[in-house]
Amino acid sequence: MRYEASLEKIAQNGVRRDHVSHSHEGARRTLCASLISVALLLSPLSAYAHHSFAAEYDTDKPVQVTGTVTKVEWTNPHVHFYVDVKNNKGEIVNWNIELGPPLILRHLGWRQDSLKTGDQVTVEGYLAKDQSSLANAKKVTLADGRSVFAGSSAEKRSD
Repeated sequence: MRYEASLEKIAQNGVRRDHVSHSHEGARRTLCASLISVALLLSPLSAYAHHSFAAEYDTDKPVQVTGTVTKVEWTNPHVHFYVDVKNNKGEIVNWNIELGPPLILRHLGWRQDSLKTGDQVTVEGYLAKDQSSLANAKKVTLADGRSVFAGSSAEKRSD
């Protein structure tokens, strides 16, 4: 209502109504250009966040861990799950295990409920270059004994 009264007042002072709509159109264009600019500025951050296998993992350092799943994150660009593993000192270490992208895993027969908190699993993969408790899985042996390909970019599959 107040907006319409303002338009009437503008019209009475000899300013054309179409001028008002052009001013709103300009504001919309400015807002749209601003949003596109912000999106373009942020896009390199997401590209940077997605690393190559060789940048983070070492194929010369294979690793095998067995333990209990504590958490599963079914998200892009890679699925991660966490496993409590007893080290050689008897201490529990929580390992971060990276799998392939969700879409690839679905094509390999994985479902979001393939891994559940509390499942016992064995993971074969590659250790992170920084020697942390991070690995890229090549193969996961599930609680029911099935071994499944983990969608690792380190291995080229031939079907």
